[in-house]
Amino acid sequence: MFDKFKLHGDLLRSLDKLGLTTPTPVQSKAIPAAMQQKDLLVSAETGSGKTLAFMLPTLHRLLMRTDSLIGTRALILVPTRELARQILEHSLAVASYTQLKAGLIIGGASFSRQKALLRKNPEIIVATPGRMLEHLRSGTPCFDELEVLILDEADKMLDMGFSEDVLAIAGACSSQRQSLLFSATLNHKGVRHVASNITTDPQLITLNTIQDQPANIRQQVMLADNDGHKTQLLRWLLVNEKFVQALIFLNSKLATVRLHKDLSSLNLRVGLLNGDIDQIERNRMMRRMHLGEIDVLIATEVAARGLDVQNIDLVANFDMARNGKDYVHRIGRTGRAGRKGLAISLIGHREWNLMVGIERYLGQKFERRRVADLEGQYSGPKKLKKSGKAVGSKKKKNANKRVSKNAAKKQPNQNRGSRASVKAANVWGPVRKSKT
Repeated sequence: MFDKFKLHGDLLRSLDKLGLTTPTPVQSKAIPAAMQQKDLLVSAETGSGKTLAFMLPTLHRLLMRTDSLIGTRALILVPTRELARQILEHSLAVASYTQLKAGLIIGGASFSRQKALLRKNPEIIVATPGRMLEHLRSGTPCFDELEVLILDEADKMLDMGFSEDVLAIAGACSSQRQSLLFSATLNHKGVRHVASNITTDPQLITLNTIQDQPANIRQQVMLADNDGHKTQLLRWLLVNEKFVQALIFLNSKLATVRLHKDLSSLNLRVGLLNGDIDQIERNRMMRRMHLGEIDVLIATEVAARGLDVQNIDLVANFDMARNGKDYVHRIGRTGRAGRKGLAISLIGHREWNLMVGIERYLGQKFERRRVADLEGQYSGPKKLKKSGKAVGSKKKKNANKRVSKNAAKKQPNQNRGSRASVKAANVWGPVRKSKT
């Protein structure tokens, strides 16, 4: 029960209203430590309940101290706009019985309106690093009285290139602040570097590692001949698999648009989310997902970062994730809060080695699945290495190139010493490539 943490009464009222009674493991460990105002480094996956793990002790601290100067007291930095918006919503819900104010600072929104918001000094700001740094450089916010700095999904934030931005923002904050860093993994060079610069004698809380996979997510692969075959398999899954909401990942914006058109004939409400979608449409799309007005969302990796929709119970990788870390992030969109989830990856011949590499990264084998009426020609590599990867011809091709070069060296230069040849070359000049 949350009341064992001796939280402020207004917070307990909000939790009761929201139907939240039992803390998750990360909440049980992080909340009491954070309430002692210690710096924390916490390893926790998305969907583990980490938002409440840092919001509850932070809100409690702000409510218990009423003599602080006017100004922003807590800053939460996150990698994506969607995640920032969701954390703001959660914060407002938990603080609904309090007078605390919160603001959102993200890219794609009006800079002048955000500037006006910052002048009002909301106690809590949720922000993405790039836009927050822009405001700091314009001289708008003042974090001299900041009490808590929180970095959520720090590994993703640093993978996206925000390391220097985060350090610059931290440098503008009060040196007396409490710093809480949450990451899917703490074994990350960038995370260790940032942590050493923004925390003081932090307490380490490790709930899991990024390789730890929840038992409630079933992971399968289906082999496919090409993209056309993948589309057929995906259409079959969306028609025959039972799900509430599905999320489909692709690796390019153009591919998401193409697939969106391919699936438009299905009796499903299909949405699209990629880097070309403007902020207003992104907001509308996310709102429709949360309201259950979209059955299937087609998205790119970056566009779906921070996506938190409880009813997603099917994740399909039309294009396989480029590495194990991204794969874990993708399938983490399902099986949330202990619910059952299904993750299916469609694998072509060029993705076999990538799939095997991710299996080795996770230390497990994916379940193979077939659709009898849609089996293709591709059944896997004919020859496998001990690692399980396909035996390629790269070395053979390189060897052929070396043979060709050596053969060319051995051939006599018929024009060597020929003045006629030199004159001819001078007449014609250097060879130019045709522009056609």
